[in-house]
Formats: sequence, C-alpha cells, structure tokens
Amino acid sequence: MDTSTPPPHTPHPNHDRGLEFDLGTLMSRRSLGMFLGAGTAAALAACTPGGSSSGATPSAAATSAAATTAGPTTAATASASPTLTRAIAECGVQIPQETAGPFPGDGSNGPNALAASGVVRKDITASFGTSSTKAAGVPLTVTLTLLDNAQGCAPLAGAAVYAWHCDKDGKYSMYDAGLKNENYLRGVQEADTNGQVTFTTIFPGAYSGRWPHIHFEVFESMGNATSAGQILAVSQIALTDAACRDVYASAGYESSARNFPRTTLKSDNVFGNDGGIYQLATMAGSAAGGYTAGLNVTV
Repeated sequence: MDTSTPPPHTPHPNHDRGLEFDLGTLMSRRSLGMFLGAGTAAALAACTPGGSSSGATPSAAATSAAATTAGPTTAATASASPTLTRAIAECGVQIPQETAGPFPGDGSNGPNALAASGVVRKDITASFGTSSTKAAGVPLTVTLTLLDNAQGCAPLAGAAVYAWHCDKDGKYSMYDAGLKNENYLRGVQEADTNGQVTFTTIFPGAYSGRWPHIHFEVFESMGNATSAGQILAVSQIALTDAACRDVYASAGYESSARNFPRTTLKSDNVFGNDGGIYQLATMAGSAAGGYTAGLNVTV
C-alpha cells in the first residue's frame, strides 16, 4: 500500500484498496451463506413487523427511525423498540468486512492514535494532546449497536469501537498536508450494557471517488483497542443521500457539494456491490439543527 500523502485538493488515489480489501472480498465480505435455524427464525418473526423474519433489508420506516433509540438489553425483549426490532431482523447477516483505507491512524499505516492518551472520548470534534484544534461542520451524533451473532444477537457489552472520518473538506487528520499534527475526528468508546457506543462529531465531507462514510473498527475490549489488539470487525458507515444533499448545500461544504454528485452508492468502490444495504445508517435531523445517525453492527 502506498503510504505517501496525496497532494491537497486531489482524490486519494488508493483509498480503501489493498490486500485487506482483496482478501475480505474473497473470504469474508458478506457471510451471506448463514441462515437461521427454524426455531430462531420463528422467534425473530415474532419480533418483526408483520411477523416476517426477512427484514434484513432496511425499510423506509427503519430508515427514518431516530438513531438515538435505546438499544437491545437481551436477544429477545418482550416489547421490542424499533431499533431492537431492526437489530433482531438483521442479525445473522454480519457487518461487511471492509478495508480500513490508507488513513486509519491505528498504527497499521504510519501514525497510531490508539496509543495516545486522550483517544478514549465521546466528543471527537477536536484534536487532543498537543493541539486543541476543532473541526468545523454540521453537528453529527453517531450511535452503533454492537450485536454478537454467535450468542443470539446479545449486545456486545464491554466491546470497544475506534471511529474516524475525514473533515468537511474531505481531508484526514494525521495524514493530509497541514493536518499531520492534528488528530481530530478520531476516538474510541466502550460499549454500554446495550452494546451501544455514541460519538459526537461533525458531518464528514465528500471527496472524489468515495461516497460519504465513516470508518470504524470493533475490538473485543477497551484494552484491545488501546493496545492495537485483535480486531473483531473493520467496516464503514454509509451516510444517506438525503442528509448529504442537505448538509452539502450549507456554507462550509462547498468542495463536498462539487464532489458528491460524482459518486453514487452503486459506483462506490466499497459500497457498490450491494448499494451499502447493511451499512447505510438510519438518519434524522437537518443541516440547521444537526443530524443523528445509527447503525446495527452484527459481528
């Protein structure tokens, strides 16, 4: 993988490619061969609207659900919330494994934010350590609900997530020119008893060649995350078309407004094979008031 920093205002030439992408595509990209047993399928059907157990594809109602709804407390809850209902319906389809890209900041390609004091935080808008520069942009709150597929969709309490993304101009801290001494828009959170982690950040920009997205890595524990230990899953969150159009029409996102129309979910080199169906966030809000985004992550 080329570790050189791309020149400013040009597409990152090798973004989200490399050996990990190739191996993931061949060996573990979708895990769609997994089917639920008859007893489990019946249990899931009882928890899904209309008694259907085929709810892996997000519905229009699910897409409009608030991302901050409380997550699951057990694999089978008597009165399932919309978030839990969707989580149960999707369980059995593991989150697609994706490349971390050339700007992970996890020590696998240059700098390592995970080893730095201060990386464990909910609000990732500002740099930590020697800088306090804050990334500007439309506020975004991101909540991930982690589910253990091998344990009947039980919440992965105590797991940890490292999340990172580009700024409103499509640039990455720690890598791009002028940002190598910054580490904003990167952080680690530990999952609560519902298997949920929440990050406060800004809406990422769009750069040429990629659909707007957020990277994340799931670790078994906080100790593994901060010591660059074993990773359970590497994937990406796709943001919705409507939210992107709204945000990129606002001041400060001019470069994103130009870049966004050039790439679709189908043409994106990560989400393109299925349109990001298992990685498309549920989103609510506005550019004026900020957005929420949520995603169920089955590992």
